[in-house]
Amino acid sequence: MAAADSQAWRQMQKSLRSLEYGRLIAMLVAAREASGIQQQKLAEKLGKPQSFISKYEAGQRRIDVIEFIAITRALGADPVKLFKDFIAGKSPVNPKGKATKA
Repeated sequence: MAAADSQAWRQMQKSLRSLEYGRLIAMLVAAREASGIQQQKLAEKLGKPQSFISKYEAGQRRIDVIEFIAITRALGADPVKLFKDFIAGKSPVNPKGKATKA
């Protein structure tokens, strides 16, 4: 593996604790809260235990792109729009319409 590739890989591995990953998770939490769905109900829709939701929301578990799509669809949200908002640097919005801290 080239040195530049190795460095990029190390940075990716650390992204679970990055500000950007935290913002992505904050957006998912805000989307869940806006939809009025509790963690347990979302877990049921996904066929997962409630701890799956709790762990990714707490930053203890990383989600992949397939899980991101499944989660947003289970919330009745548009995964493409949510991801575009993330890429555009938008802050998560809580159910009361205020930006949340990521």
